[in-house]
Amino acid sequence: MSAVPSDLKYTKEHEWIQGAEGATNVKIGITDFAQSALGDIVYIQLPKVGQKVVAGGVCGEVESTKSVSEIFAPVSGTVIAVNADLDTAPEVINSDPYGAGWIAEIELDDQSEELLTAAEYETLIA
Repeated sequence: MSAVPSDLKYTKEHEWIQGAEGATNVKIGITDFAQSALGDIVYIQLPKVGQKVVAGGVCGEVESTKSVSEIFAPVSGTVIAVNADLDTAPEVINSDPYGAGWIAEIELDDQSEELLTAAEYETLIA
């Protein structure tokens, strides 16, 4: 079974966000379930710093030995940082999707998006 940390929020498209309630900035990434389904990740197209993203909109791509998958922004806002380490070591997403494999940090426009709790996400992937 995939790891689903209880302190994160999730989307139905298998992205996660990390940020305290009321936070203005959040980190995002893809879930353990998503990286496992993709297989060995060989390339990631990160969003650009300064890019405006809209919840549910495409903000990057992950390429694995099996397929290419889009990354959907779980929230709306402005990208303020990206994990440049993934440019040279995208496989970190496979080994540590919730830690060193984070993808971007976003300054939120608002927090009205429909996000899933860990329990709701576990039901989705069960």
